[in-house]
Amino acid sequence: MQITINLPPDLEQDLLRQAEQSNVPLQTLILQALRQVIQPPSVSTSQWSEFILSYEGIPDFPPFESYRDELLPPPEPELF
Repeated sequence: MQITINLPPDLEQDLLRQAEQSNVPLQTLILQALRQVIQPPSVSTSQWSEFILSYEGIPDFPPFESYRDELLPPPEPELF
């Protein structure tokens, strides 16, 4: 299938530059971009937001492991 579209000059130059930098033909670059847009997102590729990834915590908050000594041991299983 062949489709003709008119691109604004700035977009055309950006595409040409990107194709040259990536060392791929312009047609390949455009096809890759279109496939990326129309493919549904994969469930397994979900990522945490940048807000979550950049969270550094509270510096003076004690680590969770510091309370481990205060925990009761698990009960022994009852055998019938």
